[in-house]
Formats: sequence, structure tokens, C-alpha cells
Amino acid sequence: MNQTGFTIWFTGLPGAGKSTLARMLSERILRSGLSGELLDGDVFRNHLSQGLGYSREDRDINIKRIGYVCKLLTRNQVIVIVAAIAPYREARNHNREVIERYVEVYVKCPLETLIKRDPKGLYKRALAGEIPNFTGISDPYEEPLDPEILLETDKENPEESLNRVLKTLEILEYLKPIVKSYSSEEEEKIINRLKEFGYI
Repeated sequence: MNQTGFTIWFTGLPGAGKSTLARMLSERILRSGLSGELLDGDVFRNHLSQGLGYSREDRDINIKRIGYVCKLLTRNQVIVIVAAIAPYREARNHNREVIERYVEVYVKCPLETLIKRDPKGLYKRALAGEIPNFTGISDPYEEPLDPEILLETDKENPEESLNRVLKTLEILEYLKPIVKSYSSEEEEKIINRLKEFGYI
């Protein structure tokens, strides 16, 4: 099946829902008969970024390595779905410049909510000083200034978020329609956001 290669990158604080939404999108795309690759930041570190620490320099190296892989796959018409914190704007902007078709998704959730959720107990450990350089606690997260998609996971369920992602990809003409119905209000919000940033 003919398809357009692109990279869609889910960025956000730990526990905001990046991996969940990336997996859901990957499953939906594969079920539609398209070819895609899911790159999880933690998995990537274990295989291609072993030896890197969590300094700003090492984090940026890791994110740019993921970006290079995305560039190659996108160029060869593969749909690449990335779930990685990517805490610094400079590295994210670098990837936007080098990847031909790039869609940034900011998975936003208030820190207070994430601390309450904390299913793995990571925030608790970070607040106790047991995990150094923890993004959002002892290391900064620079919020995206103009993501193509903003998802507020404390205000909507995963299926609602996924549908907004799919609709945006359809409007950008990266995907043919997968979801059949949206409210006119949802569609208008998405179109206005893309117009605001000059994508349509």
C-alpha cells in the first residue's frame, strides 16, 4: 500500500501518556495496513545509546540519534512513531529541521497530577532525591512552543487524544481517514490550530 513517510514525536513529562498514545497510534496504523515503526525512548537507550548518562549533553545526543534514525526511515516512506521525553527545545528543533515531515505532539499533564498518579513510584523516589536528573523534578523540561498537536491528558481519555492525533494527520494529508466521525467543534479546533502555525 502506498503511504507517505513521516515522523510523529510524542514529547512530555514522564508518566504523561506518551508511550500509551504512541502504542495506540501504532496499533491503529498497522491495523489499517500501513507500515510503521514504534521507537520508545527507553528501549532506544538500551540498544543504541548505551553508555550515555542523563546530563544535558548526553540527553541531546540521544535525542539527535533517534532523530537521525527517524530521518532515514521517513525518507524511505516509513511512518515513525516516537515516544521520548526530549526535554530540551534545541534538540527537538534540530530534529524538526532534519526530518522532512515531522509532527510534534506535546503530551501535557500538570506535574501535580503526575505526582499523584505515579504508578511506578518514580516521582516519589525523585522527590526523595533517590533519582538524580529526573525530568520535571531535578532536571528541567522545556515546553514546546508551537507543537502541531497539544494533548492534555488530565482532561481527556486516551481514545479522545488518539482521535485528535489521527484527525490532524488526515488534515495534513499524511494519512487517509481512519476515524470516521469527529464533532464539528473538534474538527474546527484542529484546523484553526494548524492554520495558526501555518501548516495549512
